[in-house]
Amino acid sequence: MTEKRKGQAGALVLFSGGQDSTVCLAYALDAHARVETIGFDYGQRHGIELDCRQRVREEIARRYPAWAARLGPDHMIDIGSFGAIGDTALTSDAEISDAEIVMLASGLPSTFVPGRNLVFFTYAAALGYRRGLTTLVGGMCETDFSGYPDCRDATLRALEQAIRLGTEIPFTIETPLMWLTKAETWMLAERLGGPALVELIVEETHSCYRGMRGTRHDWGYGCGCCPACELRAKGFAEWQSAKAKAPAASP
Repeated sequence: MTEKRKGQAGALVLFSGGQDSTVCLAYALDAHARVETIGFDYGQRHGIELDCRQRVREEIARRYPAWAARLGPDHMIDIGSFGAIGDTALTSDAEISDAEIVMLASGLPSTFVPGRNLVFFTYAAALGYRRGLTTLVGGMCETDFSGYPDCRDATLRALEQAIRLGTEIPFTIETPLMWLTKAETWMLAERLGGPALVELIVEETHSCYRGMRGTRHDWGYGCGCCPACELRAKGFAEWQSAKAKAPAASP
């Protein structure tokens, strides 16, 4: 783990309780002297991730005392009305099936919630303004993603500028996973927190679109066949394969 510090203003992490946001939380705790988290209840079809959030935070604080000293409050924001206007496979009430996860005429998958990350960062900036947290951290990625336009680096750089202009505060949006594959995200987790962080991600985080936690795979819990599970499993397997091929460290 590094000991760099980016000043005392601190960071606010968009924290869902999933793999990517947990790695981002570890990244922020390693890089910033003061870190808080923000989560959103936006009418998502299941609350599994929301349940995981607190367990992940508690386990990080328990396993990493130095990080615990930097970890500040969690903020849960209720924006349930957003789910009503962004009706998708992730926010509708019906049980999700393979048939529901399809490519739409727009070229985007039916799991895309339009404007979600734009809304999340806008709320985060408003909270960060009040809390004195000028670095906003999110787990968006262009390398292994479903084509969501609000995950793109160009989108977030434009949003960063809009937030700066709209608040007259030099906010920074950090996306440490933007150019990483899912395998490299697993690698980053191990580099930041060692095997204990990898174990925490496997056991406590949640990514499955269906909200299933009945089956435990090598990479964690989930249905094993939705796009989120497939991506997570593929990345885990690639990471494990790369580790197996790596030369042994010198004694």
